[in-house]
Amino acid sequence: MLAAIARGQSEIRNWLAAGDTEATLGAMRDLGVPIERHDANTLTLHGGEMRASERPLNLMNAGTGIRLLAGIMAGQDFPSVLDGSAQLRARPMRRITDPLTLMGANVDSTEGRCPLRIRPAALKGISYEMPVASAQVKSAILLAGLYAKSPTTVIQPGPARDHTERMLRALGVDISEAGVDGNAITVTPNDRLAPLDMTVPGDVSSAAFLLAAALVTPNSDLTIMGVNLNPTRTGIIDVLREMGADILLSDLDEQGGEPIGDIHVKTSQMKGIEIGGETVVRMIDEFPILMVAALQAEGETLVRDARELRVKETDRIAVMAGELRKLGADIEEREDGFRIIGPQSLTGAQVDGHDDHRIAMSLTVAGMIAAEGAVVTDAACAGDSFPGFAETLIGLGAKMIAK
Repeated sequence: MLAAIARGQSEIRNWLAAGDTEATLGAMRDLGVPIERHDANTLTLHGGEMRASERPLNLMNAGTGIRLLAGIMAGQDFPSVLDGSAQLRARPMRRITDPLTLMGANVDSTEGRCPLRIRPAALKGISYEMPVASAQVKSAILLAGLYAKSPTTVIQPGPARDHTERMLRALGVDISEAGVDGNAITVTPNDRLAPLDMTVPGDVSSAAFLLAAALVTPNSDLTIMGVNLNPTRTGIIDVLREMGADILLSDLDEQGGEPIGDIHVKTSQMKGIEIGGETVVRMIDEFPILMVAALQAEGETLVRDARELRVKETDRIAVMAGELRKLGADIEEREDGFRIIGPQSLTGAQVDGHDDHRIAMSLTVAGMIAAEGAVVTDAACAGDSFPGFAETLIGLGAKMIAK
């Protein structure tokens, strides 16, 4: 998306060809952005000349895609419609339409859901205090702020992912931080971004499934190379280490403004801990797989302050608890989290991925440690973020059949 609005030729290497990113790439094509795809993971985009699409921009299941793109489209001089799958249509959008409207955007939702209809409007800079820390909301506002008449400030109540800020700085945008722990982020309007030339680091959210699989599978010893170690994203590593996981970081470097490194993990005996507060934001996507790891930890694992899990692709608290119970797990579901006493033995069963990539991958790892194994249906959705997930596990020695 940033390459599409930048002026000039952007080169992107190690791009992830997955369901969500393919949907976003398709939306850029519909907006008239010339794109050269040299191979599955290397792109050239010629940005700076978007035009109105003849059809709604279909973001499929990409929640991040539609929310960030809404911020960009609010500043364009042509109308657009942003839509997606039935699953995406069920996700709340007022968290972005409300602040965008305060900026003067002409955006209509469908009872707080997509499709989003956006018409040209003059945007003004605002100071917006987010009710909850959300990188998607923050990014939507900052991206709209590029087209405003004055600076825009977002005040976040706690840490949230900062990939957008890092990339905007790399493209020449003036972004400053102030307040307690830099929680007030201000962007100066700039609709003439420099083009990108970057290699995308490996995704720690995808790496988390391999980490957990190695931790709970006997005699595992695994190194995952070139992973993004942005501190706003490494809550899962910190939590697993606190639980006793044998995890080492090495070959630390920087790539595209992001810290990267290798992660070395071995099978470990873990203990339960309590997780809440700011740590939750730093690992919000990793709680489904944490549930699986917690089932093998000694003692109580208690998660609180994670109500946001109920409005992801699915209600991840309820869905994970329900599916793991089919495998014999004993999980106490709470309104803002869950409680697990371990270690627990899992039995065999058929479970369902619920068209949620993180649910499907987490249940796959659970099936690896179930006494009689498991059949995970509706598992193709793993390709939304981790194409080749099953094949990767099989290559690492997992006893699986991928259909």
